[in-house]
Amino acid sequence: MRHFIAPLPALIGEQVSVCGFVETVRDQKRMQFIVLRDKSGSVQIVHEKSQNPALADVISSLTNGSAITVSGKIVANPQVKLGGVELQLQSLDVLGKAEAPLPLALDSSLEHHMDWRALSLRFPHNTLIFRVQTSMEQAMREFWYRRGFIEIHSPKLMGTASESGAELFKLPYFDTTAYLAQSPQFYKQMAMAAGFDRVFEIGPVFRANPSFTSRHDTEFTSVDMEIAWIKSHEDVMRLEEEWIRHFVGFVRDHHGDEIKATFGVDVVVPETPFPRITLAEAREILASRGHTIPHKADLDPEGERELAKYVKERFGHEFVFVTDYPAEVRAFYHMRHEHAPDLTKSFDLLWKGLEITTGAQREHRLDRLKKQALERGYTLEPLEDYFSFFRYGCPPHGGMGIGLTRLLIVLLERPNVREVTYLYRGPNRLHP
Repeated sequence: MRHFIAPLPALIGEQVSVCGFVETVRDQKRMQFIVLRDKSGSVQIVHEKSQNPALADVISSLTNGSAITVSGKIVANPQVKLGGVELQLQSLDVLGKAEAPLPLALDSSLEHHMDWRALSLRFPHNTLIFRVQTSMEQAMREFWYRRGFIEIHSPKLMGTASESGAELFKLPYFDTTAYLAQSPQFYKQMAMAAGFDRVFEIGPVFRANPSFTSRHDTEFTSVDMEIAWIKSHEDVMRLEEEWIRHFVGFVRDHHGDEIKATFGVDVVVPETPFPRITLAEAREILASRGHTIPHKADLDPEGERELAKYVKERFGHEFVFVTDYPAEVRAFYHMRHEHAPDLTKSFDLLWKGLEITTGAQREHRLDRLKKQALERGYTLEPLEDYFSFFRYGCPPHGGMGIGLTRLLIVLLERPNVREVTYLYRGPNRLHP
């Protein structure tokens, strides 16, 4: 039976079998030492050469990164920093010998890490990122399941644009043209018309975005939810803040100490409700702090960071909802305020100064939906499939979308989405 390394300190005196990658080999005159790592941790393995010369020759030929399995006895050794135990080696099998030298080091450039991602992901801090991601998604799903959500898997090949029509990947599809989905938005709304009431999806989306910034990519995992029978976008915001509080708490409970030790980050479970600031108020706050927003209808990255500083000072909070965006910068299907038709019932959520969410109440009344599409310059015919969702009764509804990599870089305070993406895709990267 295979044993993982992390629990070995509780198995002193027992025979174990461990699998992993060779981290280092120290070949001394009388003794040999191997540090072996699996996804749970590292252990020191000790072997006295005179006990088994043939095995000693195998150890001498080991290369860093080789995949091996070892068997032996766990003994206490307080001088060993790796859990205060070591494995007294009895047998060793080389399952996959690594070429030497390894083409990647911990201090290699980020792009070089991307080139050798299979090796890069072996480093413990990178493994931790994806363990955190797994726990995060587990907690998200637990929240949704307890509240009666249905999971959907929407198509990623579409016959028309799923958002603005910009930043689309086009591809030949038999005798016509298809588009890679920018979001599952239209199909989430179809689920509302179908009576699913509450849905979520975690899946890939595609943006033909030529940006080379640290927070953009051309393919990423989008986390989406949509709920029906709402009274306003406030219902969506309340749901999201409860959801975030739940999964952040789960991550803190399961990984908080390790995140602190590895990244120096305290995982703070947010109090609810989150602060709310309208975009107009945000502009006034930023102006009072000496920052002018280049585009009056939206926040720029520096404005987001400065607003976050204000919220931290004023409310002691890492999150803030920015609400009531002008219709000119929002999707045509965002519902407008009755008293201010130039403003939408929409919001962005900022976490530590980075926008992580866009959400809104959707317009479910077909006549108004078509009118808003025309006002934004759309031709109605390509959208007829979408409009048909609303022809036979559709409840008031709203929802939000959030990028999984954005969540991770903010939670773990990493500088680049490349670090928290399993295999990054950008304008200059389609490999490995």
